[in-house]
Amino acid sequence: MRICHLREKEVINICDCKRLGYVADLDFDPDSGCLCALIVPGPCQILGCLGRDSEYIIPFPCVRQIGKDIILVEIDPGKCLTRCKY
Repeated sequence: MRICHLREKEVINICDCKRLGYVADLDFDPDSGCLCALIVPGPCQILGCLGRDSEYIIPFPCVRQIGKDIILVEIDPGKCLTRCKY
């Protein structure tokens, strides 16, 4: 599967059935070349006007299934949601 195909899939948390968004970026281990995590933009700030200041960093072992249209993950959103560094 190509990276561009992953970006077209919506990420859904199976713990609470919430939609997290679409894959924005991937984290790779430069030494092994293995995929470490999916990065999904976090929730919008006030009414979506101020953009986003956080992102979900979902470790690849938390990915349960990659389907035709969606990616199912099993995460605790509070632990995977981090503030953006930019």
